[in-house]
Amino acid sequence: MHNNALLSNPLSRKRERAGVRADVRLQQARALRQSPTTAEQVQWRHLRNRQLAGAKFRRQHPLGPYILDFVCLEHGLVVEVDGGQHADLQAQAYDRQRPVWLRQQGLRVLRFWNHEVVQQTNEVLAHVLQALTPALSRTREREVNTEDE
Repeated sequence: MHNNALLSNPLSRKRERAGVRADVRLQQARALRQSPTTAEQVQWRHLRNRQLAGAKFRRQHPLGPYILDFVCLEHGLVVEVDGGQHADLQAQAYDRQRPVWLRQQGLRVLRFWNHEVVQQTNEVLAHVLQALTPALSRTREREVNTEDE
């Protein structure tokens, strides 16, 4: 196909714009990883290297139109850590759309305030572990069933 035909094709332009947006989100995610908040540092200290129930978490992971603070793709769990900027009315409207889209992708979402992560770390981790437990139980159940066959 001739290059001019690609440029005039609306579908090609749409894909190109989507690719540019994905590149921008990836760069934003990298920048966010370089300057985590105190709460994100605390949370990551406990989630990294499969420390919590052996679950593999990623941080500042771009997915669709969003960058997720922490996500365990294997178990379909997103953990968001929110600062004071999320109390703004405009941010609240954006934040209401986000979990709806994520649930449509088959993900569960847990949200915590920065001060909860920093001051009540064990309680936050207990909530995350509880959210992982059903997924871990289903995984173990499948492993046992396949061993029996």
